[in-house]
Amino acid sequence: MDRLEEARQQELEHVETLFDSQVYNLNNDTIYFPIRHHSPACSYHLLRLIEEYKPDTILIEGPESGNPYLDVLIDEATIPPISLYYTYETDQTRAACYYPMLRYSPEYVALKEASRLGIPAQFIDLDYHHFSQPREQEQQHVSVQDETLLAGSDFIQRLCHKTNCRSFDELWEKVFEIAGLEKTTQAFVQEVFTYCTLSRMCYTDKQLQRTGDLARETHMRQRIQEAKLVFDRVLVITGGFHTYGLVMPDSSSTSFENTNLSYPSQEPELEPVRKQMYPMVYTFAEADRLNGYASGMPYVNYYEQIWNHILRHNQSPYHATAVEVLSKLTRKLRENHEYVSTSDAIEAYSMIQGLASLRGKREGGVYELMDGALSAFVKGELTLATDKPLQELQHVLTGDVIGTVAPNRYSIPIVEDFKERCNEAKLQLRTTGQHKKVLDLYAKPEHRKLSQLFECTTYLVPDFAKRQAGPDWVEQRDMNLVRETWVYAYSSRVEARLIENSLYGGTIQEAATRKMEEAMNSIPDHHSGELAKAMLQAMLMGLQSTSKQLVDKVASALRTDGNFLSLCASLRILHRIHQHRRLLGLFEDRQLPAMVLEAYNNAVDKLLHLSRTNPDEHEAIIQGLKLLAMLAESSEERYLDDTFKIHLNELLTDHQLPAQLEGVCIAISSGLGDRPRHEIVERARGYIHGAPEQMRQTALYLQGVFAIARDAFLYEDELLHELNLLIEQLPLDEFMSMVPELRLAFTYFTPMETGLIADRVASLHQVQSEELGRAPVDEQLLQAARSWDEAMRKEFDAWKLT
Repeated sequence: MDRLEEARQQELEHVETLFDSQVYNLNNDTIYFPIRHHSPACSYHLLRLIEEYKPDTILIEGPESGNPYLDVLIDEATIPPISLYYTYETDQTRAACYYPMLRYSPEYVALKEASRLGIPAQFIDLDYHHFSQPREQEQQHVSVQDETLLAGSDFIQRLCHKTNCRSFDELWEKVFEIAGLEKTTQAFVQEVFTYCTLSRMCYTDKQLQRTGDLARETHMRQRIQEAKLVFDRVLVITGGFHTYGLVMPDSSSTSFENTNLSYPSQEPELEPVRKQMYPMVYTFAEADRLNGYASGMPYVNYYEQIWNHILRHNQSPYHATAVEVLSKLTRKLRENHEYVSTSDAIEAYSMIQGLASLRGKREGGVYELMDGALSAFVKGELTLATDKPLQELQHVLTGDVIGTVAPNRYSIPIVEDFKERCNEAKLQLRTTGQHKKVLDLYAKPEHRKLSQLFECTTYLVPDFAKRQAGPDWVEQRDMNLVRETWVYAYSSRVEARLIENSLYGGTIQEAATRKMEEAMNSIPDHHSGELAKAMLQAMLMGLQSTSKQLVDKVASALRTDGNFLSLCASLRILHRIHQHRRLLGLFEDRQLPAMVLEAYNNAVDKLLHLSRTNPDEHEAIIQGLKLLAMLAESSEERYLDDTFKIHLNELLTDHQLPAQLEGVCIAISSGLGDRPRHEIVERARGYIHGAPEQMRQTALYLQGVFAIARDAFLYEDELLHELNLLIEQLPLDEFMSMVPELRLAFTYFTPMETGLIADRVASLHQVQSEELGRAPVDEQLLQAARSWDEAMRKEFDAWKLT
């Protein structure tokens, strides 16, 4: 035990000596400032250090590819949160990451201060592709400022347990953000360096090499040495986890006994890397660690307010921020009709002060604020029904701000075009969260254009908007509606996806056109249904030239498509386009009616193949048959050919026709007047009284009939009597096996129609319809009653009672 304590003491002495001699010696030509990303306290002491040390240059941990964009980042018109968005692509991999900066991020504060003082500043870290790790394809918020190793070290976990802190964030706030404001800059930096170094010692060299940290430090040391040849006083700002590796070039080992280390040199790239970087907007919500972002402080809006008070030299920034947050929270809860009072807010504030005192803090931080709100605003037990105050508090602490990037020569045309069109349409791009837009498609041409913008943008960037209500042209739902309701939300992810789509074109419409054309070329020439769907989508997006190309491809595909379902899909879409051609900008188009007729005739010609189809396709086939029947029943002369009726009759003579399709065909044929109505009942009787295998197909036959002709069962008694007879004669096991399919058959009826059927069944059995709705007697109760009855009979016999 003594040896362990002695080793720990030696480590601490070594760290202290290293700090005094190399990290923070203001007489040195180079000093190091270890930070935690997005820390207001680090930024506060950084400003004090710059004023005291007066560096000739500032070197910052950041991707070297970002140096050309520094003028944009420090421009007065640029308002954080902002980010550098970096993408790279090789023949094997493709990845992207963000390098975000908030107004109180030490890196951003250093850049602004260097600009104010007129001294050079630059990034000195490797680009992301040199140390990126394989990630899930859909992972978002990938950051080069990842603090997972720092926050997850064994040292930090033990420290959290010892100090009764629930997380690393709570520990950091207590030790550095709150207490750090009272300390001298030297004492503050020494504590940050010590904590981060002891965390680093929890990892082996192999782990640090695998994560790329050693390679990054080697590269940054090289840049520092180059700067020392030019400048007399160099200030180096890096994440605290890396500071030890920068000042100990001969040993980055987590064990002081191992000094023979070989740093990985930057190997030449084996394959060409295509990389891009752009300055872009970011949001508070995306910069919050709790939303999946890998580094920095959570509760971004809260610490933004702390930073504002620090800049105003407020001696109690956390007290002032608590008052502001509680006031805003109370106001928002009242707006949402939550019952809160001023005394609740006062009680929460009092609780913050009490908890801070108990936890040994000069002021209550965000965790005391949340605990105080929980105690004062949540009435009774915390449940889903009572947690609205905490949900609203999370929104207030995170904020909904979106940054602004100054106009610059690096602007991406497609992003600028998107923002310009959104501004013209008065869409909200300045705050996060969902916004709603209701469009009157038929009455207002400008609304149709906005609908096309939504369609184009969501085709390129699905995250941006979603149609919440309105006609669904592709799935043919709610086509009677004349208004669309869209919900949309802007974020850096939307801008990043737009940047990725910039290779297709410089405007939203150009990019959507080229991407659609690329997708169109991947569809086989004989798949008319997929081509017709693409054509409809192009029309909804307002891509007239693309839709015209697709019209020709669909017309050609109709001649070679031999699939019934594909032809029906084409017919459904073409008929829908023809019906709504004015809304889609097709006023006089002679080609479209001819294509509708050709799709109809080709689908009818494929009817005879339906008896050999897969059961999984039957539901889609039924919908196709209903469409053909609807057109055959229409008053348009072009559909009055008898071919459809003839092929239906041929199908009905095929003994291999599946029962469900037989029910559909006979219902359609009788509806067209080609076969007598009672044949529906006769065919049902054949199933009901047939062999056991045929009898089991009764429910499937009824499903087909009900899909087309529910009235055959609603208003005529024959089929009802036959089905009743079947149910009466079925053994229990057989009946139970048929129940699922019978239930499915009756789902075609509306609740009102089900009530009418119940009335007729009650009349058939000469009972009141209400009796059918009574709950069945419980089986256990019946058995108990039977036992009681037998016991009473025995008792009566014993007493010779009759």
